[in-house]
Amino acid sequence: MAKQEDQFKKVISHAKEYGYIFQSSEIYDGLSAVYDYAQNGVELKKNIRDYWWKAMVQMHENIVGIDAAILMHPTTWKASGHVDAFNDPLIDNKDSKKRYRADVLVEDYCAKIEGKIDKEVAKAEKRFGDAFNKEEFLATNGRVLGYQEKINTILSRLGKSLENEDLADVKALIEELEIADPLTGSKNWTDVKQFNLMFGTKLGASAENAMDLYLRPETAQGIFVNFLNVQKTGRMKIPFGIAQTGKAFRNEIVARQFIFRMREFEQMEMQFFIKPGTQKEWFKYWKETRLKWHLSLGMGEDNYRFHDHEKLAHYADAATDIEFKFPFGFKELEGIHSRTNFDLKQHEEFSGKKLQYFDHEENASYTPYVLETSIGLDRMFLAVFSNALVEEELENNTTRTVLKLPAVLAPFKAAVLPLVKKDGLPEVARKIVEDLKWDFNVAYDEKDAVGRRYRRQDANGTPFCITVDHDTLEDNTVTIRHRDTMEQKRVKIDELRDIIKQEVDVRSWLMKMEA
Repeated sequence: MAKQEDQFKKVISHAKEYGYIFQSSEIYDGLSAVYDYAQNGVELKKNIRDYWWKAMVQMHENIVGIDAAILMHPTTWKASGHVDAFNDPLIDNKDSKKRYRADVLVEDYCAKIEGKIDKEVAKAEKRFGDAFNKEEFLATNGRVLGYQEKINTILSRLGKSLENEDLADVKALIEELEIADPLTGSKNWTDVKQFNLMFGTKLGASAENAMDLYLRPETAQGIFVNFLNVQKTGRMKIPFGIAQTGKAFRNEIVARQFIFRMREFEQMEMQFFIKPGTQKEWFKYWKETRLKWHLSLGMGEDNYRFHDHEKLAHYADAATDIEFKFPFGFKELEGIHSRTNFDLKQHEEFSGKKLQYFDHEENASYTPYVLETSIGLDRMFLAVFSNALVEEELENNTTRTVLKLPAVLAPFKAAVLPLVKKDGLPEVARKIVEDLKWDFNVAYDEKDAVGRRYRRQDANGTPFCITVDHDTLEDNTVTIRHRDTMEQKRVKIDELRDIIKQEVDVRSWLMKMEA
């Protein structure tokens, strides 16, 4: 656990030092759980968003995108259930005066048990070496099975208690497990209470005539209220999807873990409208498809797992999370939900307008069911960034810090470095930058010795360094260095574009989903 915390601190420090993420309003001591994406962070974030959009919208003929407004008519949120049911179960510690999400306290307790399972696996791997079969060990080892049964029992009880709104039993579970305040060790807890997460605001020129509004807590409702507009103007046939990315806002009382849980965040969502009765097959399809998208980035299959919901949301008949192994353990990265026809039916009822689809093949109208995929862009950023940050021991007994970002997502694809700041080398380097920047985001760096510049670009996640030296003036060749292997090759200047494209091209990365 201490090692994980140390790694997470390095992630947060590196994100600031290399211009990825800053604390919002830092000169005024910041604003809790609100962050600014800096010059490199905004590029990485944009590249993640584009990679999702390409796979979700451009590669599907039956999925289109919209950009719905953040402010919506307040009845939207009454219809969706957010006004009455968008709550988190909170509990206070009487001694430390700190507030926590009760469900997260229990989940963190289970995560510690999972840590014990990981230790058993590590010991067995060391003992059996190449003969070790992890799946068989997890399925047969008595101690591991006992740990897993305990986790399942706890989470099942938590899920049922929350579903039944039995907050007294949630508190009883915390007390029975002897869960303590993470900061002080105190077990002196208050009762569990529900807290609504929506931010309120007002629309109007004067306070007395202003309309009460909410900042949207999710992007999905903007899709549902536009269902018929998109279907008719786009002449869309079931099944079809509507995707969007955008900001959402939640008044998280217990916001923590850097950008994992923020008050202002960005979602990438797709609502897939389907014929009632087909939801099981589409649920299976989108589970597989979305996992393939994640795996295409090469961040390690062992870092992902599905977690089926014990407690289903009021609108769902099936739900699962794709969880990722963050520095602080496996946590939700993306949700896949079978939402039935709840949302469209609710908006029909509250608006008085029909939101149905006429199926020419069936010669009948019906309210479509919805299959949702929803991923937090900020969480995806954290997953990519934290997974990429490594410290390597080199053969000469030195270490290097390298940010092994997937090349397709890296803010800069290449850095061009003149060996020295004279003899015409900067001019040639600048010319290479001018040529490559039409196709790639390219950096120019002439400060410090070239070895230090290599290290700086390694730490910034740049896949290639291109060094211009005196031989370049004679034969139009440069040295190209690969970030991950540190391998260096001499190549012609006119070969650079194809070499870089081969590594960073979106097509080659997404084609892995077809394999």
